[in-house]
Amino acid sequence: MSAMIPYGRQDISEADIQAVVDVLRSDYLTQGPAVPAFEKSIADYCGVPHAVAMNSATSALHVACLALGVGEGDMVWTTPITFVASANCALYCGADIDFVDIDPKTYNMSVERLSDKLAYAKRHGKLPKVVIPVHLCGQPCDMVAIHALGQQYGFKIIEDASHAIGGKYRNEPIGNCHYSDITIFSFHPVKIITTAEGGMAMTKNAQLAKSMQLLRSHGITRDVNEMTHVPDGPWYYQQIDLGYNYRMTDLQAALGLSQMQRLDEFVSKRHVIAKRYDQLLDGLNVSAPWQHPDGYSGLHLYVVRLKLEQIGKTHRQVFEALREAGIGVNLHYIPVHLQPYYEGLGFEVGHCPEGEQYYAEAISLPMYPNLTVAEQDRVIKILRVATSK
Repeated sequence: MSAMIPYGRQDISEADIQAVVDVLRSDYLTQGPAVPAFEKSIADYCGVPHAVAMNSATSALHVACLALGVGEGDMVWTTPITFVASANCALYCGADIDFVDIDPKTYNMSVERLSDKLAYAKRHGKLPKVVIPVHLCGQPCDMVAIHALGQQYGFKIIEDASHAIGGKYRNEPIGNCHYSDITIFSFHPVKIITTAEGGMAMTKNAQLAKSMQLLRSHGITRDVNEMTHVPDGPWYYQQIDLGYNYRMTDLQAALGLSQMQRLDEFVSKRHVIAKRYDQLLDGLNVSAPWQHPDGYSGLHLYVVRLKLEQIGKTHRQVFEALREAGIGVNLHYIPVHLQPYYEGLGFEVGHCPEGEQYYAEAISLPMYPNLTVAEQDRVIKILRVATSK
């Protein structure tokens, strides 16, 4: 049997390896020059003044919420179709969480549902402090509309762009924070670029950046201007907030900095693969992903939806047939509100019907820059058999 074709895979070059080796041979494995260099490369790419690197996008989401003042008694809203971290970050802060159903075409947060939910929440005095739209698969949300609602109802916005570095919204880089307070990227191995594990928070706001920098490193400062009294000596530092150890290492940053050299190439290759999928899927019992003309997706994922009535098989049967034939498909995502922990908070089936319907039909096909034409042909061949009646 042929080797399993995974749904995602990192692309590590000799230059990437050398960049990490160079750090290993340097004086700084962490808290050295590679992290600020990586931050600058992404800030410059996105056209935003501040970038704060962390050990994961989950950590970045957490400190983003904290920097925006999220705490007990506050409400945060996100989408049900995302990884659990997009919702957990609010709970880490002691806030409450709720979910806004998805748009049936883009699978991102529905602006229509958001607008309706906000109007209802205002009448009942339960408006969110922060809304976290997620750029699912790399396709940007309708940020102009979400930003306009933020202005109208007074909530802050964190863009969870974990899937979306290298993408564009209205011909400008995702991550420029034109329509949000903070944008978050992820560098997990299956994402567009990788630092093995890692994340980044982007912002235009110098005070938010300063707060996140403090929180990622124990709440400790060596800045004399931030201290409560004159330093005891050159060794002195003060803990002025309750922070965390969310720092990125120089090893990770060096890998990320090297990967940044190929970011546009990676995304371009993903678009070639997606276009070919679009053509090859024509006539199969699946729906190809729809792309909004306002966006240029990072294409982290390529999600199809099964036309189960035409196929005459269950979602699970199709999924298992693909896996058994060596196609490492996956499912992104199980609706967060249906996870047992969230059911324990009172969420139940029916809370987000569009998200639940999506979950009943979605499958992520293999998508990564070095997916070959032959491998893609094999995916389609097996998918055709698996989705035939």
